Formats: sequence, structure tokens, C-alpha cells
Amino acid sequence: MFNTASTTPEKILQMFAALLLFAAVMGVILFIAGRFGGKRGDKVVAYLYLLPAVLLLTVGLVYPGLRTIYQSFFDAAGSSFIGFDNYSTIFSDKDQLTVLRNTVFWVVVTPFVATAIGLVYAILVDKSRFESVAKALIFLPMSISFVAAGVIWKFVYEYRPDQGNVKQIGLVNQLIVWLGGKPIQLLIETPLNTFLLIIVMIWIQAGFAMTILSAAIKAIPDDIIEAARLDGVNAWSMFRKITLPSVQPTVVVVLTTIGIGTLKVFDIVRTMTGGNFETSVIANEFYRQTFNADNQGLGAALAVLLFVLVIPIVIYNIRSLRRSEAS
Repeated sequence: MFNTASTTPEKILQMFAALLLFAAVMGVILFIAGRFGGKRGDKVVAYLYLLPAVLLLTVGLVYPGLRTIYQSFFDAAGSSFIGFDNYSTIFSDKDQLTVLRNTVFWVVVTPFVATAIGLVYAILVDKSRFESVAKALIFLPMSISFVAAGVIWKFVYEYRPDQGNVKQIGLVNQLIVWLGGKPIQLLIETPLNTFLLIIVMIWIQAGFAMTILSAAIKAIPDDIIEAARLDGVNAWSMFRKITLPSVQPTVVVVLTTIGIGTLKVFDIVRTMTGGNFETSVIANEFYRQTFNADNQGLGAALAVLLFVLVIPIVIYNIRSLRRSEAS
């Protein structure tokens, strides 16, 4: 029913039908909930309100996840059972190993560099005269979508042939020319191009790290800082012995949060290189295998691998939050 719309009016009609269906379901739930009272009734009402969320999670998350795991054991057409062959391909095929290597580069470099930049920046601008303006400048990239950021940086890395009166429009290549060098096709130079894409992610995430860590720094009690200054502690010792230990739980949360986002990175790679020139990562390769190469089995296996890689980070993040709340 909901897959047959081809024109805009039909799609709008389906949207209103879905809204009416949602309103009808909620109306039935509210009607049934209104029939109960007392302590036992409160539990029934709670379960009724939880029911739509459970159904949505089951249909939109649990079922697709189980279906993807099931599909990862089948061939490209999804018709023949091949066991763990797709997973074997991921860890043996040259192109897939390049994808895994690039993903490792992203996960190792991006969270640590973005968090370090955010932490240093938060400390430097803390309680300065232009703190609000300085923070706004580094936070601005967070308001830009990954696709828009990719387009912006693609122009930054733009290359024009070194011929006659041809002028560079890319900032990086123009700087190279001013310094007496020749322009370089930056986005096809491997593995340099992968790290150039990573810079875009760092540019976006540094603002997030700065905002969270700045709040943690401001939460450090003033009496501790004043006592350290009276003892003659220098700036480096203040950072190493007081600031960093105080914000350590927050640093862990920022690192893991950026790490999860980095594992799922897709937009930047897709916008800037399309995954070509050995720049693909797991999320982009999952898309390419599923929709471009029509290899449903390998695409599903890559999606499962991505899910498996995210789980430990999420668990560690939850445990760190619980420890910080308990202390």
C-alpha cells in the first residue's frame, strides 16, 4: 500500500493517511488507558503507552537488524546460503582490506585529535574577554551538515592543471603555488586523501568536543584552582594534575561519542570522493556493495561488522557514565 505512490499528490495523501492512522492508534490507547485506575491500572496504562514505542523499535530496528544478519550468510542475489564466505571476503579481499585500513585510520585519528583540539581550545579561551565569540567560531561547523562540509572542503582541495593562465580556485593548491610548488590532485593521492577527508571530520567534531569539555572545566571548583595557584603551580602542572583528572570522565565520553560517529561516517566520503581512490570506509562500502554492485550478501555482512564494532564502544560509554554518576 505504502510503496505504490509515484506522484507528489499520492505521496502527500499517503503521508496524511499515516498521520490519521497514528492518531487513531493513539486515540484507542488513550481510550483504553482511561478505563483503568488505581495502582494496578497505572501499570496497565504504563504498558499501553510503552506499546507503540516497542512496536516501532521492533519493526524499525530489531527486525531489520535480524534480517540483515540473516542476509549476510547468503550470496549476492540473496538466494543461496554461503555461510561465512562474505565475512571471509571482508578480511581477505584486497579492496575490502583497504576499506578496513581506512576505517582504522578514521577511528584512531579523528576522536583523539578532535578531542585534543577541543580540550586545548576550551582551556585557552576559558574566562577570556572574547570567550563567547571564540567558542562560536569553532562551534559553527557543527551547524553544517556533513554533505555541506564535504562540498566546502572539496573546493578547498580543488585542483586545476598547471597550464598557462589557469588559476587555482582551491585554497590548498593556491598556497602550494604561492610557495613555488606545483598544484597536486590531492584527493587522488593515496593514502594522503584519506587523511585529508579525516581533517573535515575533525573540523566538524572539534566544536562538539570544545563545548562539552568547556562545561566540564567550568564545573571544577574554584577553591581547588585557587589553592593550586597559591601553591605556585604552573600552567602545565595545573593542566596535568588538576584540569585533566577533573574532566577525565567527560573526555572519555567525548572520545567514545566521536568514535561512534566516526565509525558510521558516510556523507563526507561519498560527497568528496565517492569512495574512489582507495578512500572508502565500511559505511560507504556497505552502501556501494548493496546499491551499486547489487551484492546484498556482502553489503549485509559489512553492515553487521559495523554494528559489531559500535557495540563495545557503546557499552564502554554507558559504563563510564555510570561510574562518573556513582562517584
